Amino acid sequence: MLTNHTAYVGRQAELHCRVHSIGNRTVSWIRGRDLRILAVGRYTYTTDLRYEALHQAGTNQWTLRIKSVQPRDQGHYECQISTKPVKAFNTFLTVLEPRIEILGSPDLYVHKASMINLTCILHNLPEPPAYVLWYHSNTFHSNRNISYSSTRGGVSLIVEKGPTTISHLLIQSARVEDAGVYTCVPSNHNATSVTLHVLNGEEPAAMHKNSSLPHTRPDKDTKLHRQPPSGKPPTAVQTNSSVSAASVKQEGATLLVVGVVRLLWFSWLHVT
Repeated sequence: MLTNHTAYVGRQAELHCRVHSIGNRTVSWIRGRDLRILAVGRYTYTTDLRYEALHQAGTNQWTLRIKSVQPRDQGHYECQISTKPVKAFNTFLTVLEPRIEILGSPDLYVHKASMINLTCILHNLPEPPAYVLWYHSNTFHSNRNISYSSTRGGVSLIVEKGPTTISHLLIQSARVEDAGVYTCVPSNHNATSVTLHVLNGEEPAAMHKNSSLPHTRPDKDTKLHRQPPSGKPPTAVQTNSSVSAASVKQEGATLLVVGVVRLLWFSWLHVT
């Protein structure tokens, strides 16, 4: 038989085992990852003082308490009853570690006059925060609280509370002075930040870096430079050259024949 239990980092966890008609038998708690005996009856057998065995006389419930739960405590725990054969009940302890993030961090880029949407997500909190605050820092001011009544105007704060709490900071019509570091501060967890860059027509540095790389194929100008200056295909020029050479050879042959005829004519006149 397997039961599941969930605990949060830093909080307390209690694993329960119900045993009926125990008689003179004992209940032991064993940690699955190293098969270490943590407790027998109401006595603990570990130097880790976070573990404590509990039992109230006259009840059938035996409890293993773990104080200040840590991620390493996650895993299987076995409640054993010293019967023959031994009976055992397993519990799997899941340890949730609170986590906070701002989407797009560490750097977020928006264009001037566009809508700024900063989203802070809080995961695995024991309970929703009482509040979530936002702060803004830049070269003009440090850690200025952002609220509906901000002199900036056009500011909206939306909080969705639940197992996962989400806080949206919306700022209309981004300005250059809106750039800087924005920090999300929940009431029950550490803060986290994102750096906002407001682009005034330029591109992010990463995009500039990519544009400096050589092109994989030539652009239109390069193709134009590769065309023949006259605009005629090279084959046409080569054809014209071949025709001119043939004409020269034909004229030379004609002159040679005429010369031979004249020479024979003069020879015949001399003989007669």
